[in-house]
Amino acid sequence: MAGHGADEHPHGADRLCEAGDRVYSRAVRRGRVPRRDAEPVPCLLELALLHPDPDDMDWLVPTSPQEVMTRLLRGMHDEVSASQRRVGSAVAAVEWYAGLGRQVRPAASGAEGPAIRVLDGLARIQAAMDEATQACTTEVLTVQPGGIRREAELSEGLHRALALRGRGVRMRDLYTHVARHGQGLLTYLELMGDAVEARTLDEVIDRLILFDRTVAFIPANSDRTMALELRHPAIVEYLVTVFERLWRLAIPLTAPLPDTGIEGISHREQSIAALLAEGHQDAVIAERLGISVRTCRAHIARLSETLGAASRTQLGVRIAQAGLDGPQHSSASVSVPGRESRTAR
Repeated sequence: MAGHGADEHPHGADRLCEAGDRVYSRAVRRGRVPRRDAEPVPCLLELALLHPDPDDMDWLVPTSPQEVMTRLLRGMHDEVSASQRRVGSAVAAVEWYAGLGRQVRPAASGAEGPAIRVLDGLARIQAAMDEATQACTTEVLTVQPGGIRREAELSEGLHRALALRGRGVRMRDLYTHVARHGQGLLTYLELMGDAVEARTLDEVIDRLILFDRTVAFIPANSDRTMALELRHPAIVEYLVTVFERLWRLAIPLTAPLPDTGIEGISHREQSIAALLAEGHQDAVIAERLGISVRTCRAHIARLSETLGAASRTQLGVRIAQAGLDGPQHSSASVSVPGRESRTAR
């Protein structure tokens, strides 16, 4: 949107430009406006006064005037002594917009905002996460897919985690087994102490963060530059149930992974064998287990060697014969086709 950058709209939500005032007023009166109407006034999106409609991304819905007021007052709290006139202007502006929108049915979640909110852009996501962190008093549940966590990812959320620990908030994190090999995660958990409990699984669902079982954040696109903030009680409760069931299946990070019962086959290779038996391609298996495609293929090669398979087709047969295509083994000894029976390590 060349020509409509921040330089042409140097204002806050409490003193909109004339064009922004017209579009936001129309959005409050009607409940939403076409995305094209906001193209001349990017300030409305930059200030989060408009955001994408979850049901139709070609439309924008307004943030309620009451929520705008709450946000403004929170931001001005630290400088209230030098901003009295601005607070007065903000109150007057919000009261004006609230009058325009009285006929609009308020969101079910009241002062907490809409039940589903689209967060467009990393800055919006971070701001919403910081706000949820500040309001959290009891518990945070997270699912972190993707294998070994990068140092940058861990550092990005460290300030929130430390703030939560300082208030006595308990945290439970789910990772893939691969994450056990990342020194950054181990350092992070050592820093957090008993405030965080971590467990791992072969596979986990996509990223999920739950605060106090009242608000959840999930990705809204593949590159995670958009997210959904969920406050609908039924949706949040469903996600909590999913987390708790995964948690019961997961293995504590402090405990070793179970032995496969087959000499020469690691726990990860057993997981790969089961996914191969389901017909998944190498790239899909690598993504689900949080490893690179190259690493996945190296494990497949070792599987083939251990099971005595000369081709992918034969490997599938060997996997089935060894019973690796179903639930993971707990027996102490398993016969590998074509080889003598071996005792588990």
